[in-house]
Amino acid sequence: MPRVEPGGVPPGETPPCESSMAEAVPQLDYQRARGWTKGPLIVIAVLTVLIAAFFLAYAITLMV
Repeated sequence: MPRVEPGGVPPGETPPCESSMAEAVPQLDYQRARGWTKGPLIVIAVLTVLIAAFFLAYAITLMV
């Protein structure tokens, strides 16, 4: 266990540097399902149009 001094850990007490960080993290290689993304995009688009239509109708009723 390295000694800890008020200024931090003194040189020589730290472990040697790693050669590469790419080896430290496992790679997650997988294929995403492509068909799933269309559904949420359609729902978001429909909600956006409905909300815009609501505010447009509300603005028109305020002018009358």
